[in-house]
Amino acid sequence: MSKRNAPTSPDYIKWLLLIGAAALAVLGGVYIVWRYVLPHSVTVDRYRYPVAGIDVSKHNGIIDFDKVAADNYQFVIIKASEGKTYKDEAFGRNYEGARDAGLVVGAYHFFRKNRTGREQAENLLGVIRGKKLDLPVVIDLEDDWGNGATISRDTAVQRVLEMISILREAGYDVMIYTNLDGYEKYYKGMLGDCDLWLCSFTSPDLLTDLPHCIQQFSHEGTVAGVKGDVDLNVWRGSKKEWNHYLDQVKQPKP
Repeated sequence: MSKRNAPTSPDYIKWLLLIGAAALAVLGGVYIVWRYVLPHSVTVDRYRYPVAGIDVSKHNGIIDFDKVAADNYQFVIIKASEGKTYKDEAFGRNYEGARDAGLVVGAYHFFRKNRTGREQAENLLGVIRGKKLDLPVVIDLEDDWGNGATISRDTAVQRVLEMISILREAGYDVMIYTNLDGYEKYYKGMLGDCDLWLCSFTSPDLLTDLPHCIQQFSHEGTVAGVKGDVDLNVWRGSKKEWNHYLDQVKQPKP
């Protein structure tokens, strides 16, 4: 570009501001669609799916798990850790409260694709080691803004497989949590030897061709003992099948 035609510094700044404003407008529109237009919940027949539970983290505040149990919920899956170093500060409180209330207890780790599987396995194990868990430990694998957008699918899967291997060596069964996009991108054909916990705002009756055993069907649940919205889940089978499943879950030997 010739010097005569090159834009001046104020021109650069003006265009950068315009581009930035346009990007913010697009992101704002995407958020509005996600938050207010797309569904975040579906009604599930509790007679058909009698075993239900919630998943929680520190963001749910102080929870009265006795009230949760009395409200006909049987299990809770609690956030334990994230990435290489983050540990959910409410895990211990939530674990003890859920255990004391007689709920079936599980734990999950939010997977950061820019960290190795070993780093994340060691972080999770540092939280759950010595705790009695009734469900397989869960790796929450999903795409969101800022979660390793530059990491390839193959690299992400290899890191997840590394984490799974280490957790299994430590004596745990492993479950994968993801949504329909994550099922197609990561789980299908690559992680299928782990049980699947699927997030979908579609009736479980319409997803009979998918292999998930637990379905998260709402981000907007109302449950006694929990302030504000909470995630709702159902076991996709009978109580008898649920009890049999729990009997098969592997845990580390004391």
